[in-house]
Amino acid sequence: MELAMKERYLHAVELLRDQISIAMFEKYPFSLPFIRDLHSLEIDPCVTIIIGENGSGKSTLLEAVAVAWGFNPEGGTRHFNFSTHDSHSELYEHIRLVKGIKMPQNGFFLRAESFYNVATQIDAYGVSKYYGGKSLHEQSHGEAFFATFMNKFTGNGLYILDEPEAALSPMRQLAMLARIHDLVEDKSQFIIATHSPIIMGYPGAKILQVSDKGIESVEYEATEHYMLTKQFIDKRERMLKLLME
Repeated sequence: MELAMKERYLHAVELLRDQISIAMFEKYPFSLPFIRDLHSLEIDPCVTIIIGENGSGKSTLLEAVAVAWGFNPEGGTRHFNFSTHDSHSELYEHIRLVKGIKMPQNGFFLRAESFYNVATQIDAYGVSKYYGGKSLHEQSHGEAFFATFMNKFTGNGLYILDEPEAALSPMRQLAMLARIHDLVEDKSQFIIATHSPIIMGYPGAKILQVSDKGIESVEYEATEHYMLTKQFIDKRERMLKLLME
């Protein structure tokens, strides 16, 4: 971990509040509760997990960080230059990324909702060999995700992942954890937005919970995701009965 601290590529995200007017705070994305109160957000040197309910703004934050770093809004590496549907917010223009001394040699922005578009561009660029040698469109959604993790992600990288579990079975999610660990050991840094109790269980990860109360660091066992999943597994019949009465 000491080595990882020295190699950290992204230290923090700062909201440039002096550039945002009172009127702007009344409109999306600045009207999101956690952004209204945001000043500076520290990023873990290894793995930062961002969680929150649907619509809380976690993907909006992740997108802004990715675009501010230079990634394409729809995903891919920093070399991807295409636009299928220009829908990203202007938040990236009003944040400052506090970077480390060293820059990553590799990186990827993966977002589940637009991965199909990225796969199409990979074919168009003729670079499928870097993703396992087979068109991602010739594989299932889950296989394409996993092929990207295993072949394109290498050491010394900054990886920003938005709901990577969307197409992955629980077994594949566990395999993904092992892959993340190998890459962290090889000087990589991850920022991940997820709903998966498996992904957020990465040992030592910094978990940031986004809600209408703002954004705060929480322990794994204190997350609603963990508690609800555990309660359902332990008391499945009782919970189903209550839900279906």
